[in-house]
Amino acid sequence: MTVLVDDPIWPAHGRLWAHLVSDTELRELHEFAAAHGIPRRAFDLDHYDVPADAVPRLLAAGAEHVGGKELTRRLIASGLRVRGRDRR
Repeated sequence: MTVLVDDPIWPAHGRLWAHLVSDTELRELHEFAAAHGIPRRAFDLDHYDVPADAVPRLLAAGAEHVGGKELTRRLIASGLRVRGRDRR
C-alpha cells in the first residue's frame, strides 16, 4: 500500500488542510490514519482531511508527498475515488 498526502492548501476552520489517501485500499488507509492520530471523523468517503501540522508526522511515518493533481490521478486509478455527484 502507498499512503499519499498532498500539500496543505485548503483553508477551513482557520487552518490549512491536506488530503490523505490510499492508492490501494481503504482498510489500510484507516489503519495508517488511526496509528498516527488522525480521527475517523476526518474521513470523507475516499480521503482524510488532515491539518497542516500533521503533515510532517505523516511523512515521517511513511506517507508519500505528492501534488494535488497526482493525488487525484492515483486515487482515481485505484478505483477508490468517490465523485462529487456521488457524495450525497
